Amino acid sequence: MTIAEIAQRAGVSKAAVSRYLNNGYVSSEKREAIRRVIEETGYVPSQQAQTLRTGKSRMIGVIVPRIDSESISRVVAGISQVLEAQAYRLLLANTDNRIEKELEYLEVFRGGNVDGVILVATMLSAAHRKALAALGVPAVLVGQQMDGISCVYHDDRGAARAVTELLLQKGCRRIGYIGVTPRDRAAGSARRAGYQDAFHAAGMEPDSVLMEQSDFSIDGGSSAAERLLARVPDIEGIFCATDSIAIGAKKQLEMLGKRIPEDVALAGIGHSRMSELVRPRLATAHYYYQSSGEEAARDLLEIIEQGVDRKKQLMLGFEVFPGESV
Repeated sequence: MTIAEIAQRAGVSKAAVSRYLNNGYVSSEKREAIRRVIEETGYVPSQQAQTLRTGKSRMIGVIVPRIDSESISRVVAGISQVLEAQAYRLLLANTDNRIEKELEYLEVFRGGNVDGVILVATMLSAAHRKALAALGVPAVLVGQQMDGISCVYHDDRGAARAVTELLLQKGCRRIGYIGVTPRDRAAGSARRAGYQDAFHAAGMEPDSVLMEQSDFSIDGGSSAAERLLARVPDIEGIFCATDSIAIGAKKQLEMLGKRIPEDVALAGIGHSRMSELVRPRLATAHYYYQSSGEEAARDLLEIIEQGVDRKKQLMLGFEVFPGESV
């Protein structure tokens, strides 16, 4: 079945069928006639032919660090919703938190048939900047901020400060911090800085003995809490860089017979579903993950359609949920 045959059956011109297939203007009467013929015949336009004709594949490459993460799934849901509404398809690449895989996929998409790339970033480097500059198609970062690149990210420093201030307001003074590698500028260095900001604002100096590092897992949070509590057995509160780490810390506190929040207050960041399911409910900061995906997809499509990249930098806000653990 060809466009000419579709046009003949529908009683319209080939140009009208072409405009219909490319989301151009067609009168409602002709649109209905074309739609009816396509539905009756099961016609599927050739993607290769469309790409050759328009110079666009209507395919977007999306690089994510994990596919089993609740926050990442929310981001991807937002991206997918916007792309689908504009008849774009999503090509998902999972890196398993490996920087070399991120760079590899950027190279794949540089030579691949995509109109743009969304990178849900973790630890950015000079190699990332070089790869993004050489990409040849528009790109938008999600979750991290980088000058000169369109980004949608969260107020990590502000959220961490607000959650730490919640612990201070509840009377905690010896507040531990379990963070992640500072190579992750958002979840690592920015959230640690926010924790320190809260102490400085209260006229106090954060003690390095109260700080511990973990990976992003529940088990990692449990092990980090074990080390922290061995050093500071009289700790009054623990702020964790993520909800998963906080759930791990909760596990360790309960193993030691510590009551939450009576003996030790506990808080995280992310407002995951698990934070609402555990008891007591976890104090945390809510991030607008799905909105970040939606905004990133809109920004990318705007760049593609208009041919102008304004290097937009969009920082989303947050909301503190006090829960029951503080």
